[in-house]
Amino acid sequence: MTPSRLAASIFMVSLLLLLPVPGGWTKEILPLEPDLATRVDEQYDHEARLFLMLYSLNGTGKVDYVTGRLVQEYARSNYGNPMYQTEAYPLFYWWNHTMYNDPEQDGVNGNERVYQENVEFDISRYKPCTFNEQPC
Repeated sequence: MTPSRLAASIFMVSLLLLLPVPGGWTKEILPLEPDLATRVDEQYDHEARLFLMLYSLNGTGKVDYVTGRLVQEYARSNYGNPMYQTEAYPLFYWWNHTMYNDPEQDGVNGNERVYQENVEFDISRYKPCTFNEQPC
């Protein structure tokens, strides 16, 4: 076998090894950020300075998609309502038992990284803030 033919064979085998096999190397694609009409709740994580939006993609009211945006500024309106100035796009996404990180914060476009797998979003961690039994 000539050196050029050997190199071509090695190249072809390398390409075949890189092709995805059905049932293997599959990763579900993170859906685009849902429409606000599917939002069921929102929370503010004071510790992480994240504004969380909770969605129900299937319309049952059960949370199955969450986004977390960094909060740049937090204030109160004249009426006492919280106001958040957030980044345009989320830093974190939770979907299908997986947490994704998007350090570029450029929206869902395929460059998101799996941060943690087999994780459930724990809504009980985000209890509403109260002061004298009144919402903050």
